[in-house]
Amino acid sequence: MNREIIIAEKDNDRLDVFLTEVLDISRSQIKKLIDYGNILVSGEKVKSGKSLKKGDIVEITYFDEPATTLIPEEIPLDIVYEDEDLAVINKPQGMVVHPGAGVHSGTLANALMYHFSSLSTSFGSIRPGIVHRLDKDTSGLIVVAKNDFAHMNLAAQIAEKHANRIYRALLEGVIKEDSGVIEKNLIRDKKDRKKFTVTDASSGRYAITYYKVLEKFQNSTFAEFKLGTGRTHQIRVHSRFLGHPVIGDPVYGYKNQEYKELKGQLLHAYKLEFDHPRDGQRMSFCCELPKTFETILKKQQ
Repeated sequence: MNREIIIAEKDNDRLDVFLTEVLDISRSQIKKLIDYGNILVSGEKVKSGKSLKKGDIVEITYFDEPATTLIPEEIPLDIVYEDEDLAVINKPQGMVVHPGAGVHSGTLANALMYHFSSLSTSFGSIRPGIVHRLDKDTSGLIVVAKNDFAHMNLAAQIAEKHANRIYRALLEGVIKEDSGVIEKNLIRDKKDRKKFTVTDASSGRYAITYYKVLEKFQNSTFAEFKLGTGRTHQIRVHSRFLGHPVIGDPVYGYKNQEYKELKGQLLHAYKLEFDHPRDGQRMSFCCELPKTFETILKKQQ
């Protein structure tokens, strides 16, 4: 079973329209799941045209597929911290977090299955321990839950903005302001469902990102971002909206990249803060930039 839980964030969204915006599946697939009773709103079976209210819990149970069996793989992991309830991993650039969209091996989830004897299953068998995600080509810190108690506690901290996730990125061009807030809803691109774009407040999902400049160079800006919400591709889309996309971003960046040797965007999950699920102690972790990022950063100086 693969299960996903999403919280509605505003009133009067049609269920099928809302899910089309936030899920990686087609509208026809969503309708099929609704018709079969695999999508519930606050625990009840509903119709596609169900009008959502802010705070409604939408639970999606995907159809079982033979290809979703997760196999443990002996893949090296940079384990920053570990105890009986959780682990903090420094994910390398290029690693997919969990299987999906034709990727069934070589993921962080496969590696976790090999390295840890116990992992949470709150969000399905192909996402063991996965509390939150990082894009394939975004490096840095990610917290993993070893049991369902820790998973639900950590997920709630992220949803309630009590956990802090701070990123560092090298951006194209020079940002004039030293700090700012990007508050623009995100919606799937109608021409390419793998991409997102900004939209007005009447559609899409609310997204807010805080940024500050760490250093300005002749043709680039080293910046730090704090997530107010955690949407897919949020920092990358918001940076593009600013007119300063992340260097190396193959989707939202410039077509003619200066650093052609890059295999993805220079975006790093630098800092992670949360309360420990068991005793409430505040925990804070940082990890240095990857060597490739550091090398290009030094070239700017």
